[in-house]
Amino acid sequence: MRLSRFFIDALLSLGEHTLPEAQAHYIGRVLRMTEGQALQVFDGSGHEYRGTLLEVGKKQVRVQLDESFAGQPESTLRIHLGQGLSRGERMDWAIQKATELGVAEITPIVSERCEVRLKDERAQKRQDHWQQIAISACEQCGRSVVPVIHPPQPLADWLKQTQADLKLVLHPVAEPLSSHPAPGTLAFLIGPEGGLGDQEVEQAKACGYHAARLGPRVLRTETAPVVALSVAQQLWGDF
Repeated sequence: MRLSRFFIDALLSLGEHTLPEAQAHYIGRVLRMTEGQALQVFDGSGHEYRGTLLEVGKKQVRVQLDESFAGQPESTLRIHLGQGLSRGERMDWAIQKATELGVAEITPIVSERCEVRLKDERAQKRQDHWQQIAISACEQCGRSVVPVIHPPQPLADWLKQTQADLKLVLHPVAEPLSSHPAPGTLAFLIGPEGGLGDQEVEQAKACGYHAARLGPRVLRTETAPVVALSVAQQLWGDF
């Protein structure tokens, strides 16, 4: 039977550990695990640990880690996704599925047609929320390295700063992904709910981005990264 996996935001080693409060609450109060049960933990370094619960109390959970092993390898294709900022569950869905599909970095992009505007404390809360979604997705799908969720960034800044062997912007009138040679690193730009404006697409092209299409149908902003990353992993990655 597959063991429950938990991400621990601390450098782990063999031996006894007291788990952080959030994980302790989830193990003890939500899952109602008990002393003696086995579990698996990872710290984002690429290593995994198997162990046994020593104590499950109201305020403290202790675990004995007895085995260390290499975790699931990351995709040979390193992908940085620039995802147009969208509302609520749509953005959550895009980040969750992008994590499951092996993306290495995600930057929420603020563009002309974005309907969401985040500032200061609210922006930090959303970033923390998105990072937790990525962590939960890693716990579920078996990834041993958690992708980085960057703060929201204006489109112009992201276009200038992002480096990759191949840089693509999704557009309904363009060449298919398969027309490009295999890259080692890939930057993918996907627009928000209203899409990217023609001027923004041209701006991306001026920064070295190639327009690419996924087929004859226009996809929703939360569907596009799932399809785009799946195709990219099939063509050039580990699918």
